[in-house]
Amino acid sequence: MTTGNTPIDLDTTSDEDAYELDRKQVAAILYAVDVEDREKLTELMEPLHAADIADLLEQINPFDRSRLIRLYDREFDGEILSELDESVREEVIAVLKPDVLAEAVRELESDDVVDLVEDLEEPQQEAILDALEDADRIAVEQALAYPENSAGRLMQREVVMAPEHWTVGQAIDFMRDSDDLPEQFYHLILVDPRLHPIGYVTLGKLMGTKREVPLSEIAEEEFQTIPVDQDEEDVAYAFNQYHLISAPVTDDDGRLVGVITIDDAMAVLDEEHEEDILRLAGVAEESSLSDSVADTSKRRLPWLGVNLFTAICASLVISQFEDSISQLVSLAILMPIVASMGGNAGTQSLTVAVRALATRDLTSSNMWRVIRREVMVGVLNGLCFALVLGTIGLMWFGSPMLGVVIGSALVVNMIIAGFAGTVVPIVLDKLGVDPALASGTFVTTTTDVMGFFIFLGLATVVLL
Repeated sequence: MTTGNTPIDLDTTSDEDAYELDRKQVAAILYAVDVEDREKLTELMEPLHAADIADLLEQINPFDRSRLIRLYDREFDGEILSELDESVREEVIAVLKPDVLAEAVRELESDDVVDLVEDLEEPQQEAILDALEDADRIAVEQALAYPENSAGRLMQREVVMAPEHWTVGQAIDFMRDSDDLPEQFYHLILVDPRLHPIGYVTLGKLMGTKREVPLSEIAEEEFQTIPVDQDEEDVAYAFNQYHLISAPVTDDDGRLVGVITIDDAMAVLDEEHEEDILRLAGVAEESSLSDSVADTSKRRLPWLGVNLFTAICASLVISQFEDSISQLVSLAILMPIVASMGGNAGTQSLTVAVRALATRDLTSSNMWRVIRREVMVGVLNGLCFALVLGTIGLMWFGSPMLGVVIGSALVVNMIIAGFAGTVVPIVLDKLGVDPALASGTFVTTTTDVMGFFIFLGLATVVLL
């Protein structure tokens, strides 16, 4: 992997280790920090990409992180701040000298600055805003005035646009003479006299077309605009659905106010996927490996409390069959299997359903087909494992009917798991509750309670 012509020394000994920082290089960097060798530290850090430096800062302890930043000092790049995890970013900003922070922030595009400051405390926000030139500060403050998680927060204000009547030659001359083009852009946006975007031209087509050709003749056929107040999840979905590279953002009057590029849209998708995974596990979406023990414990405690409550509910069901269990001890040995298998099957269906809801593949039109499919999967898998478990029950305890009971209970619970794992997230989504956050608790409670009830109830009726 390279940045420009400079190689990045990464450990690529295996596919799993690809793009990880070389351990020897990290050790050398920390040694340079220990001996306060600024020149050696700069030499070691210079080849690294900003994302790799951010990874390094996240992985080392706060004491070493502070010493490294102070020693690295004026070499600190604004892109590093953009790549840092939010849990570490505030700490790094607090350590940076004001003039170093100012220089680093000035290098960033407006959307990166907005992303940087929106989650900071007010004193740190002011420190960064004060570092900007007046025009850049106004642009950032205008973006911050838009609703959180909206396209207005996501867009960059730096836009390359041209009148619709221009030719290719005029556009190329304009861009060559301009001193403030964005560092990265993909389209030249065509606008009418009222600054309404009416199309765009890719840079590749622009450079490959003769100068006298009007821009309107080479404009892309597929053209999407994004309302400034649209939710960023919808923006990311549009980019993914329509294979967009960039899209102009318009205000309430349809005027061009900014542009969103694919890297920002994909960052939103990554955040949403990460958020869903953490929520499925009952972990706060802000959780990070850099969090303290106290913060991590505080965030996980509520959901562990919910799990304790659901476990008590399952225990109450078991207590209703105390006499049956005391007469047939094998029930106590086998009943966790039914609940466990149902819980795992429910989680599988739940994960598929939550992901499909997030990508909008699961809709009202195909909802019942998906539910039927998951129920039938539960039937087939339940029958397969019922044969296995029934045989084990027969061989282990010498009771054919015990094998029949546990096999039957497993089939029913697997069906319930497939149904609940699909229906629960759909219902929660309809009610406006995040299905990734709350579904897991409802599904596992359902499979645990029903698994115990069905198995112990059948056993009581058939065996006793």
